Amino acid sequence: MFKRINRLAIELPDPKHADPNAAAAVQELLGGRFGEMSTLNNYMFQSFNFRQKKKLKPFYDIVASITAEEFGHVELVTNTINLILSGSTRPGAPDTTPLHVAKDVRNTYHFIANAQTAVVGDSMGKSWAGDYVFNSGNLVVDLLHNFFLEIGARTHKMRVYEMTDHPTAREMIGYLLVRGGTHILAYAKALEMATGVDVTKLLPVPNLDNRAFHAARKFEDLGLGRILYTWSDNDYRDINLIWRGNHPDGKPLEVIEGTPKGAPIPDLPDLPEEFAPGISQEDFMAIVRRLQQSAGI
Repeated sequence: MFKRINRLAIELPDPKHADPNAAAAVQELLGGRFGEMSTLNNYMFQSFNFRQKKKLKPFYDIVASITAEEFGHVELVTNTINLILSGSTRPGAPDTTPLHVAKDVRNTYHFIANAQTAVVGDSMGKSWAGDYVFNSGNLVVDLLHNFFLEIGARTHKMRVYEMTDHPTAREMIGYLLVRGGTHILAYAKALEMATGVDVTKLLPVPNLDNRAFHAARKFEDLGLGRILYTWSDNDYRDINLIWRGNHPDGKPLEVIEGTPKGAPIPDLPDLPEEFAPGISQEDFMAIVRRLQQSAGI
């Protein structure tokens, strides 16, 4: 089972301006083949389908705990897209074409279908697909795939970072470059434990330190590249049998039981020009009265 916490992985800066085309590019990091929807579902189904969970518990715990973190990454990228889209349009009467700017952006679906929020698709508008999930049932093959998947995700984050200087996008990407690097190392260490091959000698891939990205430096300084969380109050503690020793930077690796502190979830304002959420002040007051009646107030 999953326990949901109403917090975001990190605090995202409030955008000073909208950039719908940047939001379209960031969509790749959500619903692309190497996006967070793919990392989440690959690890989730591998953990659900994992054979000999007790006998191979440290490996199961690694995949299962990273699964839980990926839920938060999907949430983080989605909120980033939503914030980047905020302020794209202004309210107005229908005949004034209040959504006219949308016809000139790369992803009109953001405006037509989702009321200026994220879609479950990539930067070109293609929907995320279940056949992006790889689950062979063979432990070493799946770990090797996950290592490759995280490297592909890292590559795409680096490229999208270079495509936009939007502060909200860069804050999110800087964080995920660090956390993704942690997951790459985790799967490399799991492969070494399973096979005896030191896969960490391949790292980093691509061969560029996270500190080359200004937005990633503060997360590196916080040690987030050396920490794995259990994402559980009591379970998945055996990740410490794999996540041990030193990071390639020479500093010790650390397992933290539980979750990070997190930050507030952005509260998106209404968009009258999108009829979203479609609750007028009169509707709201009527809802308040019904809630009060229900509570006996």
